[in-house]
Amino acid sequence: MAYYFTSESVSEGHPDKIADQISDALIDNFMAFDPDSKVACETLVTTGQVVLAGEVNSKTYLDVQQITRNVIKKIGYTKSEYMFDANSCGILSAIHEQSQDINQGVDKSNKEEQGAGDQGIMFGYATSETDDFMPLALDLSHKLLQELAEIRRENSEITYLRPDAKSQVTLEYGDDNKPKRVVTIVLSTQHDDFIRPENSTVEEKKRVEKLMQNKIKEDIKVILIPRLLEKYPQYKQYFEQPITYHINPTGVFIIGGPHGDTGLTGRKIIVDTYGGKGAHGGGAFSGKDPSKVDRSAAYATRHIAKNIVAAGIAEEVLVQVSYAIGIAEPMGVYVNTYGTAKVNFSDAEIAEKIQKLFDLRPYFIEENLKLRQPIYTETAAYGHMGRKNEIVKKTFVSPSGEVKEVEVELFTWEKLDKVALLKEAFN
Repeated sequence: MAYYFTSESVSEGHPDKIADQISDALIDNFMAFDPDSKVACETLVTTGQVVLAGEVNSKTYLDVQQITRNVIKKIGYTKSEYMFDANSCGILSAIHEQSQDINQGVDKSNKEEQGAGDQGIMFGYATSETDDFMPLALDLSHKLLQELAEIRRENSEITYLRPDAKSQVTLEYGDDNKPKRVVTIVLSTQHDDFIRPENSTVEEKKRVEKLMQNKIKEDIKVILIPRLLEKYPQYKQYFEQPITYHINPTGVFIIGGPHGDTGLTGRKIIVDTYGGKGAHGGGAFSGKDPSKVDRSAAYATRHIAKNIVAAGIAEEVLVQVSYAIGIAEPMGVYVNTYGTAKVNFSDAEIAEKIQKLFDLRPYFIEENLKLRQPIYTETAAYGHMGRKNEIVKKTFVSPSGEVKEVEVELFTWEKLDKVALLKEAFN
């Protein structure tokens, strides 16, 4: 039976994503100068104010205020009329030392026996719907906003855009469980007050608001969508039938960002993962060093799931792992191929083999995926999964002026480096 499925995304200028990016920028700076740092930091942003809180065990000291301002500036909050400005916002730090009660369960004399930083369940998911093995609705939602952010920075084709934005894509699926077409696109973007009323009457204000809304809707359809499809021609087939657009459906969207809504680290966990497909264990990623299995094990299970689908073992798969705080060995591994397995093994047998092929102890996850590098700022907007694995150079500056230039590998959990191993194991 045919059905609809919807996923959403939010831009780098969304309040919750600002918070995620600040938290992960702190993680990266700690990692750059002390890779053994243990960090759990949360960020709150609101009108003209940033609050940093959390627990840290590290040998390095950071200028957290300057790091925070750099993130906000890079996102694009650089004007006083936004009521949240990189140069003038207040920043309060309440970061303190990590609890020894927690730390004693993680740090062990034998590093290989490093315990999980917390109890919990983590999920990884992959599907053959897209080239990056991600659900199509989420993939499109992310890419719409990434392209919109590029247009905003260019400031040529569309000149009124502000940093805050949200997208949502609804797909129609056929009886074969394959996506058929895009049904609806919802997109809300913050914007300047770019048409001014001629007088102060309510009628004139409504007329101007309607003009701005119509202009934004036209630009999204005539500029953004064609640019998206030109860059990703593989998606054109889903846009061939009429699509319903809801662009800034409430009208004007001038007040946005932290002035319009408070932002907190870890409030966009479905946007960060699979857009509602598969499952989620409930733990956020941003602001946590890799000893926290909420983050590292979610990356590890995505790595497993993606390689399973790429190896042709199944068209869709969900992988779950669970931990007890302070214990290295996972409590168990679960696999669900949703009836799409192409091998002569049950899901339970697949799970049993996965446990033998992949070492899911926290230390080995960190080592195999190179997670003690400063690689996290890039994950904090537009999703942690389905991203491009690449090597980049990054520069960090300490409060004392020490400059650290490092070459790091981003999104290691997206590598298809276990396909041959899996093919051999499953014949």
